[in-house]
Amino acid sequence: MALSALDLFSVGIGPSSSHTVGPMRAAKLFADGLKGDGHLSAAVRVQAELFGSLGATGRGHGSDKAVVLGLQGLDPETVDTATADDQVAAAALDAELRIGGHHRVDFNWDEDVVLHRRKSLPAHPNGMTFRALDHTGAVLSERSFYSIGGGFVVDGDADGGDRVVADATVLPYPFTTADELLAICSREGMSISDVMLANELVWRSEAELREKLLALWAVMRECVDNGCAAEGILPGGLNVRRRAPSLFRTLTADTGVTDPLRAMEWVNLFALAVNEENAAGGRIVTAPTNGAAGIVPAVLHYYIKFVPGADDDGVVRFLLAAAAVGILFKINASISGAEVGCQGEVGSACSMAAAGLCEVMGGTPEQVENAAEVGIEHNLGLTCDPVGGLVQIPCIERNAIASVKAINAARLALHGDGNHKVSLDKAIKTMRETGADMKTKYKETSRGGLAVNVIEC
Repeated sequence: MALSALDLFSVGIGPSSSHTVGPMRAAKLFADGLKGDGHLSAAVRVQAELFGSLGATGRGHGSDKAVVLGLQGLDPETVDTATADDQVAAAALDAELRIGGHHRVDFNWDEDVVLHRRKSLPAHPNGMTFRALDHTGAVLSERSFYSIGGGFVVDGDADGGDRVVADATVLPYPFTTADELLAICSREGMSISDVMLANELVWRSEAELREKLLALWAVMRECVDNGCAAEGILPGGLNVRRRAPSLFRTLTADTGVTDPLRAMEWVNLFALAVNEENAAGGRIVTAPTNGAAGIVPAVLHYYIKFVPGADDDGVVRFLLAAAAVGILFKINASISGAEVGCQGEVGSACSMAAAGLCEVMGGTPEQVENAAEVGIEHNLGLTCDPVGGLVQIPCIERNAIASVKAINAARLALHGDGNHKVSLDKAIKTMRETGADMKTKYKETSRGGLAVNVIEC
């Protein structure tokens, strides 16, 4: 079960990796399957049903729109974010879908995309079922999928509870726990990013990997730039005003300010800009999810802007070290808010960013592991209770706070020697157990917490 850094970090569309990116990928998989099985030409209608957390908060997360786009052959990495809503509106208005981009079928928005607010599929909270019908109403094909967090999708015929997508690739330095990873580093005299790099070379050359990682960094930078330039109210009805543009103007105007905490305000800006873009359905890098997409970019921006000697080599090493930690969460717990609450999204991202920063600031493998542990330990129990089912309150601010926390975790670890009482493995195990104990209403259903105590309008 091998995972690449490019599995943890991928380009997508906001506002949610599990509720937007995942359903879009699943719908495209179904559409591609119809063509591959020879059923496409006989299909006159295609239906989608969303269950569990997808059904409960799918409207606010754009799950219904994502399904329509995916069925029409679009994918999260290349879909035009500026016209996505218009394409969905056109499908509803014209009462037709172009499955796979070509084959026409009838489409009724109210009947063909159904969100079940109280029903769930058995293996995971984010379940969905697609079916294609012929002219007699008979089912040509029916498949279920699970969106298991971070844009990962597994087939319902497999074990939907799997936290990784099967890959039989043999790695030179396989690890499934932080203890195993540290043992490799000690035995081979390697850093954590060195171990990840060696494993990545199984799939692609170092030059290709570097190009792809720096391309992700370019998307992150563009996302921050877009968020700093955009003005107005975020969509969805909560009337949340974008704050990044005004904060950007303040910070760039006050060039002579000697406030010792000014760097923290820049970090806040970077995170707010990303997550406001995410909330608006913009182009995002899942890191490892969209709901927590601002943390890794914000801390990377901090590295480039405030750490002497920062360069592209450091960016690559940062992302590799962060991915190593993300893999541990993916394998041993979850990065799905619908499964373990926001500790699995913001908590995991905070831990990953702390590890990446500690690595590029000269931390030993033991210090990097310590930084990652601090990052997750102080996010344990974090609930996922989005107001109105939107990735806005408390998600946007939460990314800013966690970004600063990640920097603090890295710096704290660098002042130690790597020895600490609570290991990263134990913290991840605790996160998974806490998520299992957490009530469903606190796991991306918008039926508890802030979601019911804050008036939506």
